[in-house]
Amino acid sequence: MKTSKSQQEQTRRQIIRTAVDLMTEHGYDASSMKQIARAAGIGDATIYKYFPTKEKLMLGYYELCIEIVLEQTLETPGFDEFGLQERLQRLVDALLELLLADREFVAITRSVVGKSPLLMMRDNMPGQQALKAQVVAFIDAAELSGEIAVCDFKNMLGGLFADYLFAVIAYWLKDESEEFSDTTQLVDLTLAILVLALKSGVVNKLSELAGFLLRNQLSRLMQNGSGILDMLKLAKRGLGK
Repeated sequence: MKTSKSQQEQTRRQIIRTAVDLMTEHGYDASSMKQIARAAGIGDATIYKYFPTKEKLMLGYYELCIEIVLEQTLETPGFDEFGLQERLQRLVDALLELLLADREFVAITRSVVGKSPLLMMRDNMPGQQALKAQVVAFIDAAELSGEIAVCDFKNMLGGLFADYLFAVIAYWLKDESEEFSDTTQLVDLTLAILVLALKSGVVNKLSELAGFLLRNQLSRLMQNGSGILDMLKLAKRGLGK
């Protein structure tokens, strides 16, 4: 029997939710595709029509989260009046709020990716294209309103935003401060620096360096945590605020 798109979407979400619950309770390795399928109430073979591997299923969780977060972000009351930093901040906040209920599962996936880093290489990064399109749209709007200077490499920035988000998640998982205040500071500072640089136009002159820092050094520092907030505060002051 042919299923509608809405039924397929409902099944996809049911599989993901079941996998999150099973892996959180039993661990990633101890949760098989067959167990997930049966707990989700579908056939053993049907699950593979949605996710060919357990790794793809794990990444499907993030793909779904990003879909939900993009919808929630755009539906935020007063969003049309937000500046660029507020829009990006709302997107990051919405993602962390959504992940909070599944923080134990997120930590499990982080461990899995740590053992198989190729899972999160650029072409496999979940939500990459949707995030890129939305961030580029935010930058376009900021340019049009005159909030920032014309940006010559908005596509690169949009493409890097998924890397940035997953680096924030890695930092958040290690954050032991009250109500994750260190993560809040980190996001505030990094986005403030980005928007200040875009306003000044300096990033256009340093595009290759900025790309290198965002993709490699900033990601590494966030994951290690040590000294990143102090470094960002200095960078923000250096840009004039």
